[in-house]
Amino acid sequence: MGMTYRSALAAVVVLPMLAACATTGSVKRAREEAANNLAAERAQRVSADSSLAAADSVTREELGAVRGDVAALRKDLQALRTEFGAKITALETGMAFAMPINFAYDDATIRSQDQPMLDRFAKVVDKYYTGTKVTVEGFADPAGGVAYNLNLSRRRADAVRYYLTSKVSTVQLASIGYGKTRLVTPGASRDMPGAELNRRVVFVIETRGQKSVAMAQP
Repeated sequence: MGMTYRSALAAVVVLPMLAACATTGSVKRAREEAANNLAAERAQRVSADSSLAAADSVTREELGAVRGDVAALRKDLQALRTEFGAKITALETGMAFAMPINFAYDDATIRSQDQPMLDRFAKVVDKYYTGTKVTVEGFADPAGGVAYNLNLSRRRADAVRYYLTSKVSTVQLASIGYGKTRLVTPGASRDMPGAELNRRVVFVIETRGQKSVAMAQP
């Protein structure tokens, strides 16, 4: 009976201690697990922050490059205006360059004085309008028949396209003739004042290029 009492008494004393130990162990494990989870979460946040920072840096660099390209493009377009008298117009589908490249009466030969202008235009197109289609549109003065002038204007556009072929590598070139339509100086032909303005070519950049800068307003 004495042993049973002592055993019971010991159980009364030991069991709470064991329970306390078990509770302490559970709490410790829970704390360790929470600490590990917190550490993992911090590591994930650091990794995510690093990725965001890297992406932000790349984005800023790209934006800076685009801004730089836009500034350079505007400078080159302005040079075409001031140095060569080009008229540049934004279209819904691209850009139109009315360059003062004119032809002698009943002739489709590129004049030597116009070659530097074509060379500069080729550099601008090749640099900023990568992947576009550039169409050379040819025109004639009103002297002569419709069919003849249509053919003459095509030969003028073809001559310019052939010249540019060796100057550009990133764009597709095409040519078309419009004869004596869209006259700059109505009624002027042969050696009349303003007739030379009718014997011309116009460049149209018809499609958007690979660079967004290509469509910047002139």
